Amino acid sequence: MPIYVGVFFMESGKRKISGREKDEASAQLLQKLQGQLHSNNASIRRRAAFNLAWMQEDGLDILKNILFGNFPVTSKNAAAYGLRKMQGRMKKMALEVLMQGLKGHNSATSEICRNALLLLGQEIPAEFLPKRKPARKSRIRNVPNTTRPRRTIYNR
Repeated sequence: MPIYVGVFFMESGKRKISGREKDEASAQLLQKLQGQLHSNNASIRRRAAFNLAWMQEDGLDILKNILFGNFPVTSKNAAAYGLRKMQGRMKKMALEVLMQGLKGHNSATSEICRNALLLLGQEIPAEFLPKRKPARKSRIRNVPNTTRPRRTIYNR
């Protein structure tokens, strides 16, 4: 007969969770995940964004607010990751949010959205592509040795 020390078994009385309790629990979970998006650990940020991607409209709202809000770039990257990972009917809405991010005034947000859309294989309109300056080719020139004294080599 096995001995269980410190383990208590309770009757699992199945009680129904009311709608109010469910709402409170989901609100607490959403707050927790939103806080984790600002974590210093990249793995925690990505996991929180992935979990928010499965939260349908609530997750979309939180990820959208982080992407367009005044938050660090690391949090915005995690939000873009969450938007990329959305599935089903939310995928189209997430793509619209990323397209809106291209039009934003914040250069970091537009760059993050552009990279997220490229990772998804979406076409980016030409007006939102980065405007690169043409690379200047430097010519290799001969430097005259007239200003430098010549080395003399002595034979021994």
